[in-house]
Amino acid sequence: MLNAKVKWVDGLQFVGESGTGHAIVMDGDAEVGGKDTGMRPMELLLIGIGGCSGMDVASILQKKKQQLKGIDINVKGEKSDTYPKKFTEIEIEFTVSGKDLSEDAVKRAVELSMEKYCSVKATLEGVAKINFSYKIVNTA
Repeated sequence: MLNAKVKWVDGLQFVGESGTGHAIVMDGDAEVGGKDTGMRPMELLLIGIGGCSGMDVASILQKKKQQLKGIDINVKGEKSDTYPKKFTEIEIEFTVSGKDLSEDAVKRAVELSMEKYCSVKATLEGVAKINFSYKIVNTA
């Protein structure tokens, strides 16, 4: 079982600590009483889905012996206007760079992550429409 602790610091600032001992600061916008000293919790969800799927894609492409140089993942979330202002749509765009990358390998790695392996995506399914795409940048 995974665990985390979240501790209030001041105002709207909280520090979250994972069971593995890593910490992150969260805070709100100044206009709602925060001091803008950390990420917003909803931003962390977007980072979580990007990181989870990125780890899948990197692992799969490395196992396929692809000459991977980089993976950039842009994640955008559209929130509803009414409370609880949950995400209604999430767009994930992978830019995979490397030497002589196989389009089939990249496509399959992204599909496997999105359809089978990414637990964050699986958790958010049914809550938000999740779209994904990829681009390949072949380097010399």
